Amino acid sequence: MWAIGRAGGIVSLGLFTVVLVLGIVSRSGRTFVGLPRFSVALVHRSTSLTALVFLVLHVGTLMLDPHAKLALQDAVVPFIAGWNPFWVGLGTVAFDLVLALTVTGLLRQRLGQRAFRLIHWSAYAMWPIGFAHALGSGTNAGDLLFQAYAWACAGAAVSAVLWRLSAGFAETSAARLGRV
Repeated sequence: MWAIGRAGGIVSLGLFTVVLVLGIVSRSGRTFVGLPRFSVALVHRSTSLTALVFLVLHVGTLMLDPHAKLALQDAVVPFIAGWNPFWVGLGTVAFDLVLALTVTGLLRQRLGQRAFRLIHWSAYAMWPIGFAHALGSGTNAGDLLFQAYAWACAGAAVSAVLWRLSAGFAETSAARLGRV
């Protein structure tokens, strides 16, 4: 269970990085690797759900693992875990944000665009919180291969966010969406 839980967390980090990048690309109004805009949004949604599956696998198997001793309340209430409460608590905060993002994503039509976007901005907080959890709580955090993987994910996420914040992004996005 421990190995499956760790693997689920590692895969989740990579998938949520892809989700963040695809979300930003989708918002830009650009195509991505030859996919039309609507396909980028569909891949973003599908990857989000796949990332959620691996995150639930990560949390669920650690709840079943006798060594981790993660209880249900540890998975939903931050900073109360018996082991490593701060770093596990960060993972709990990220998990709670993912749940909010998932629910609002599924209820997007009923919530309306404004509420959906407001809540979806929390994805920009979820990623670094989950990243910090991975570096602080992971038993393989000191492993060179994991460090290279994690920092490659960080590089992709930071690059995408910096692009999103750039003046060129807003101008290009507005022009592509016909708002200029």
